[in-house]
Amino acid sequence: MERTTVVKVGGNELDDPAFLAGLSAAIASFPGPLVLVHGGGKEITAALDREGLPVQFLQGLRVTSPEAMDVMQRVVCGTINKRVVASLVGLGARALGLSGIDLGLLRCVPHRPNGADLGRVGAVTTVDAAAIRALLAQGWLPVFAPVALGEADGLSYNVNADMVAQAIAAALGGAELLFVTNVPGVMLDGTVASELTAPAVEAAITSGAISGGMIPKVRAALDALAAGAASARITNLAGFAAGGTRFV
Repeated sequence: MERTTVVKVGGNELDDPAFLAGLSAAIASFPGPLVLVHGGGKEITAALDREGLPVQFLQGLRVTSPEAMDVMQRVVCGTINKRVVASLVGLGARALGLSGIDLGLLRCVPHRPNGADLGRVGAVTTVDAAAIRALLAQGWLPVFAPVALGEADGLSYNVNADMVAQAIAAALGGAELLFVTNVPGVMLDGTVASELTAPAVEAAITSGAISGGMIPKVRAALDALAAGAASARITNLAGFAAGGTRFV
């Protein structure tokens, strides 16, 4: 099978009909096998507010009580996932909405960074790459909500969407992880850098050439390489097919 592209898109963009339409068009016309991973973002926060549940982040991750997990799963696996799938199917893509619970595709353990108790937040431990490849071989487009199945307790866990995308890209071997953002790529000296290595990225961060909100984006790309992805790329919808900055 030709190289698979794993696309990660944040949840904050997916409530914008124009963005979703553009994303769906870019994906539907993409020539190779593709897996899409999406987040939940502000729609989860809004749903928690409606339920009167606290919204708390620790080290950039959403603290997830059992009650919050119920809401998160309903929004991200239901409302958002099906909206994305419907948009893709409408353009002829053979999209299939999934979470890590389905077929046990993503299994996890509780994620406890520096010992912090985040509740039902997971870190992916295993990916059923063979099952995902079988779906791709059918010509299907797996669309993952960032929920995984607890190894020991069989409970559902909230997993950071970047981490889900990294784990899938690494497990598929030779895959490229594409981060779709609101910027055309990493801007250096006024132009988009077409390719960067990890040392070049660190040097650019140290010098201030890469700053602000771009830092977590490039860190996620480097994390993907460290996890086993063949390459990573940051771009916007206009550069979806081949543009942006590739990390090698």
